[in-house]
Amino acid sequence: MTPEIILVLAVLVVTIILFVTEAFRVDVIAILIMVTLPWLGLITPSEAFSGLASNAVVAIIAVMILGYGVDRSGVMNRFSRAIISVAGTSERRLIGLVAVAVGLISSFMQNIGAVALFLPAVMRIAKKMRIPVSRLLMPMGFAGILGGTLTLVGSAPLILLNDLLRQGGQEPFGLFGVTPIGIALLTMGIIYFLTVGRRVFPTGKGGDIISPQQELIETWDLPSTIFHVVIPPESPLIGKTREEAQIWARYTINLLALAEGDELLYAPWRYTRFVVGQELAVLGAPRDLERFIADFRLKVTTASTQFEALRSGEIAGFAELIIPPRAPVAGKTMRQLAIRKMYGVEPIMLLSGAREEREDFSDRVLEPGDAMIVHGRWENIKAMADNRTFVLVTPIETESAGASRPLAASLCFLGAITLILLGVPLALGLLSGALAMIILRIVPIDEAYKAVDWRTVFLLAGLIPLGIAMEKTGAASFVATRMISPLQGSHPLVILVAVAALATLFSLFMSNAAATVVLVPLVLIIGEMAQITPRALALLVAVCAANSFVLPTHQVNALLMAPGGYHNADYLKAGGILTIIFIVIAVGLIYLLYV
Repeated sequence: MTPEIILVLAVLVVTIILFVTEAFRVDVIAILIMVTLPWLGLITPSEAFSGLASNAVVAIIAVMILGYGVDRSGVMNRFSRAIISVAGTSERRLIGLVAVAVGLISSFMQNIGAVALFLPAVMRIAKKMRIPVSRLLMPMGFAGILGGTLTLVGSAPLILLNDLLRQGGQEPFGLFGVTPIGIALLTMGIIYFLTVGRRVFPTGKGGDIISPQQELIETWDLPSTIFHVVIPPESPLIGKTREEAQIWARYTINLLALAEGDELLYAPWRYTRFVVGQELAVLGAPRDLERFIADFRLKVTTASTQFEALRSGEIAGFAELIIPPRAPVAGKTMRQLAIRKMYGVEPIMLLSGAREEREDFSDRVLEPGDAMIVHGRWENIKAMADNRTFVLVTPIETESAGASRPLAASLCFLGAITLILLGVPLALGLLSGALAMIILRIVPIDEAYKAVDWRTVFLLAGLIPLGIAMEKTGAASFVATRMISPLQGSHPLVILVAVAALATLFSLFMSNAAATVVLVPLVLIIGEMAQITPRALALLVAVCAANSFVLPTHQVNALLMAPGGYHNADYLKAGGILTIIFIVIAVGLIYLLYV
């Protein structure tokens, strides 16, 4: 064992420990690897930074922009509404159609985006049909994960696969090279959802047929009466900011809007100062409101014409939003985000696990899976819900700004796929489609940058050099030799099962992209030693890196955990059987098709 191999293996062990313990964010860990390897002299600086210009990174940037553009155009919303209308009142039909739709959509966009797209509609129809939402969300999420195996752009491991194959001197796969396996896995999953899965998915209570606003109010016992008060000349509130007056902290009162003359300001910022004659629209419990009005000598009044739309719910109301995994707001407080100033909404309530917070939670750190009830203008709430920062659960009928160009967005997307089918390199074809969306103003350039999950980009770019270092120093060959030794002389199926199980295990405790980068160089060498097609083993690793059903560590599972009311045991029970079936089908098909 050479010193270089020892150093690479040490970096690999530290990397795995950092991913498992989550000592840092995944992108920080990847950048740390990228910088450490050249400092140790294991690879050159140009090799360390080659990941930033790799086909895999460019392709995933383009996929994110394309997916955002199609969603922004309104195509996906129309598609989801059509699917759910066809399902009717049958739980079995609803599960089947939603699973098919989410699976197909997630084959060309991030699976968490496909699932987030259907989340509000499925929750709404579950309550309308009095079906436990927990019975619908888990199969929808699992279908999104399975759909990522339909094409080479459906998930990060498969996008990485061709770059890793080229590094190992192997021929890359085409866009639909994995499709036969993906179709079998998705079909198997849907059959499982409709048969055995129906017995193991957790159950809960169904909803009543009520409006979304009334449902939110009744579910969380929200104050629903908006009071209007005027600030008279003698009020001690004059000259104070809302924070100095401690309206939320001391009185548990929410200031929804402020009217002064002809101007109406929704969700005033905490530094907004009060002046005489202003009219306030406030929300709170009657006892708290009485105390607030008495202490500041305010006068109760009837709503002016400016507040009529606010009272009617035509332009504003309550909404529930969920913080998805790796959201940029996670780890920050409401005060740091300046949520009123940035989004123009009033935070009402925070739900974190079983804890409900109604009093001032400005300094509470937001975590993935937390749900927030806000009040504000529908257009402001809609702007918050980009499925990356917040996922909107409450249905809102307003369309996004780009919803008038669904045909153009669809043509850009289909054009990119056509270019790839005609032989254009994957990254070039996808980026051309994304650029067309920007030039046609389907996606403004500023929004295109926001559509990209830069954590994922740097995660991939930072991990690619690790694979280069393992190959260049001989560490991959060294580890592969010792891994294959106990399996020498075994049937190829035994080796395939061992590789599939190892990839599955790695993806449960570290990112699936990291598992792919670590294992593909190893299995390419194992394939040559065992006289099994190396490309087949590499494809098996990339496919099984998506086999993340038994723990809520996958982004999709983490997103659905709170709205579905799931626990770790629910995923272990429902996902355990699916995991075994997944390995059997993946191994069987790769053995038949490629070995």
